[in-house]
Amino acid sequence: MKLEEIPRVSTIAKEDFLQHYFRPQIPVVIENAVDHWPAISKWSLDYMSEIAGDKTVPLYDDRPVHHEDGFNEPHAQMKMVDYIDLLKSKPTRYRIFLWNIFREVPELQNDFDFPDLGLRLQKKLPMLFFGGRDSFTFMHYDIDLSNIFHFHFEGIKECVLFPPSQTKYLYKVPHSLITHEAIDFSNPDLNKWPLLKKAQGYRAVLDHGEMLYMPEGYWHYMKYRSPGFSMSLRSWPKNPLNFSKAVYNVLFMRNFDVLMRKVGGQKWIDHKNLKALRRS
Repeated sequence: MKLEEIPRVSTIAKEDFLQHYFRPQIPVVIENAVDHWPAISKWSLDYMSEIAGDKTVPLYDDRPVHHEDGFNEPHAQMKMVDYIDLLKSKPTRYRIFLWNIFREVPELQNDFDFPDLGLRLQKKLPMLFFGGRDSFTFMHYDIDLSNIFHFHFEGIKECVLFPPSQTKYLYKVPHSLITHEAIDFSNPDLNKWPLLKKAQGYRAVLDHGEMLYMPEGYWHYMKYRSPGFSMSLRSWPKNPLNFSKAVYNVLFMRNFDVLMRKVGGQKWIDHKNLKALRRS
């Protein structure tokens, strides 16, 4: 694949961010965007175990989508203290996905604020993501097509991004937010998936305290090189077309797919995967 390194800056003024990255919809890594946050010095796996250890958390892995799975339905549950012990003891595919810290552990909100980079952020939707070494998310885009500020803590995380213009090369599965699940985007078989040779995207490796800006509707694949966790803050899409797509995804596409899983069973999932190949 043709992947260029995501631009990096140490810090950036709001006007420069809007001019050089938000308006042209280009990703950027800001290395010291939130050095003033208490979270930078406090947040670690051990701290999360201490402050949220008694919380039961939803866990996901990289198994293929099954027709009996609900939309974002977890594959398992575990106490946070036990999950973090698992992360630190051995590699595991289990991840925490879209964990709302505002609702679950309100005191964590004292450790960060909402950076002013010219976008209005959704104050009630800060989300945490955890993963063990070599765990990953399928290549996907977010259902609401938000602009995303993604902050990483502890460990190292690899990120591969593609703009929406590259969708035609990514083997997108219809009526869903993912590409074909058989593709390993950390080491794709370009003989089996030849269109990926044409895809032009971005790559970055995030360390503790770094922030990645992902423009609205961007495809992203995340892989944990070591155990760690991240937090995302979101801003609604500003492009009217993207906003309408987000409304369609939330109100129609998601409900239609859930209905078809109930009606068609696994044949519906297999049909979508086959259609992704035929369309490509």
